[in-house]
Amino acid sequence: MEPNEVQNLIEQGLGGVTAQVSGDGNHFEAIVVGELFTGMSAVKRQQAVYGTLGDRITSGAIHALSIKAYTPDEWEKARKLKIS
Repeated sequence: MEPNEVQNLIEQGLGGVTAQVSGDGNHFEAIVVGELFTGMSAVKRQQAVYGTLGDRITSGAIHALSIKAYTPDEWEKARKLKIS
């Protein structure tokens, strides 16, 4: 899979989020930003993102995925601190 394919699956599966995905075909890193993460624990955020990719993970098309999920306010603060 290509990073843009993973990005599209996340954005379509979690309407209203923006995703930045990088990777090498099997291993990916995703930064996902959306209001829907407000009030969610880190685990629930990751579960929401994984849920958009379930069959690709179980099939092995995506071997590894590192997720950082933020609300827009959290992302703005992280960017100012240069944390990603």
